[in-house]
Amino acid sequence: MHLSYWIGHRLFRAVARGLYDFRIVGAENLRFAGSAIVAANHVSFLDPPFIGQAFDEPLYFFARKTLFDHPLAGWLLKEWQSIPIDRDKPDTASLKATIRLLKSGKKVLMFPEGTRSPDGSLQPAEAGVGLFLAKTGAPVLPVRIFGTYEAYPRGAKFIRPSSVTLVVGRKYQPELPAGVPHTRELYQTLADDVMQRISALVA
Repeated sequence: MHLSYWIGHRLFRAVARGLYDFRIVGAENLRFAGSAIVAANHVSFLDPPFIGQAFDEPLYFFARKTLFDHPLAGWLLKEWQSIPIDRDKPDTASLKATIRLLKSGKKVLMFPEGTRSPDGSLQPAEAGVGLFLAKTGAPVLPVRIFGTYEAYPRGAKFIRPSSVTLVVGRKYQPELPAGVPHTRELYQTLADDVMQRISALVA
């Protein structure tokens, strides 16, 4: 991971803990080696940096493909080795890049809901996270973030003060039924299970 990632990581960690009264519930669950899908609820553009700064190692994440066209945002996203994704036309390059990361022992942040919640509540999971589980067999670390919606909800123009809490569940290994074909139904079942585990986390 590039130096700019670590500079941004440390700066945002200082901001999060200094201005947002950031706290972690279940911090002991963050300490493990190897790959994982870090599965979180999604309520704000602030979710990736708040979740990322909680880890002491690089956390890879998806970013909307159009953001890479912006001069500054695009440069930062490339420096941080973000994975471009087009939600309307998923491409095999992003799929393969994510699978390579997980199989090489990296941690990848995913939002099972697929997009930010319009009102801060949990939304149904999309099948995407289930696909990656089935393709890689990676363990899942469920996390739930509170307070970023109040700080910067969808449609807001300015970031507001707010206390932010990250609740970290226990890492688990999804059970993949033997002999079952990889279908959208299987992916959705796995994704729904991930979302249920996220919903069980409370601050």
